[in-house]
Amino acid sequence: MRIARFSIDGNVAFGAVEGDKQDELVLDIIKGIPFADFELSGTKVPLSKVRLLPPVLPNKVVAFGRNYSEHARELGNEVPDTPFAFFKPSTSVIGPGDEIQYPPFSEELHHEAELAVVIGRMCREVPRERVKDVIFGYTCANDITARDVQKREKQWARAKGFDTSCPLGPWVETDLGLQRANDLTVQLTVNGQQRQLGRTSEMIHPIEDLVVNISEAMTLLPGDVILTGTPAGVGPLNVGDEVAVTIEGIGTLTNKVVKRG
Repeated sequence: MRIARFSIDGNVAFGAVEGDKQDELVLDIIKGIPFADFELSGTKVPLSKVRLLPPVLPNKVVAFGRNYSEHARELGNEVPDTPFAFFKPSTSVIGPGDEIQYPPFSEELHHEAELAVVIGRMCREVPRERVKDVIFGYTCANDITARDVQKREKQWARAKGFDTSCPLGPWVETDLGLQRANDLTVQLTVNGQQRQLGRTSEMIHPIEDLVVNISEAMTLLPGDVILTGTPAGVGPLNVGDEVAVTIEGIGTLTNKVVKRG
């Protein structure tokens, strides 16, 4: 099931996305919230009539860096032996169609296409065999990075945590099994030209390892997001660029880069 979060007539709701053709998609409005038992209301609205929002509002976004060896090498970094985590604040999250604002303190903004894991229940110290039980689903993410700031400041809080630096969407796909999620095509285009192409099977540490690693240290809450790393091919974005992340079995997340006003 594809679960979207959207606004219509000033109201915010969740809905199940139905249909196959983009121009024929409809939303069946959900009664309640998708992280608990819910029912479909049977009230349907065309996707074209709503504004899609970030599919979840995470308490925290835990991101893992250098989880694809070719990406680590393209930036001149060593491949880490263990998962390498950092955070993006909830205020960095935007949804499909929202604008990525080029921060005034950077002159080198980069895209990073990633598979995002959405947590479905409160959990801590998750054993590997139970990881599948705590995952609600998967969505597309773009870990927008001020690369010059990252290099200059030697830590990543501003470089990866600024407002609008974490596009998520367009919805959460709940029917992908863990095995399949660990072998999906991840693709990114800028103005229609392909920049990144990889598979999640190329990750150094698979999804299970990432969930085990971070849940050893902290409690994960429903709606929290784990970014799993980016394949090689990261590169610059300019004001006016349209950047799109497409992940097999999920969909496409598209955003435009604008100058921060």
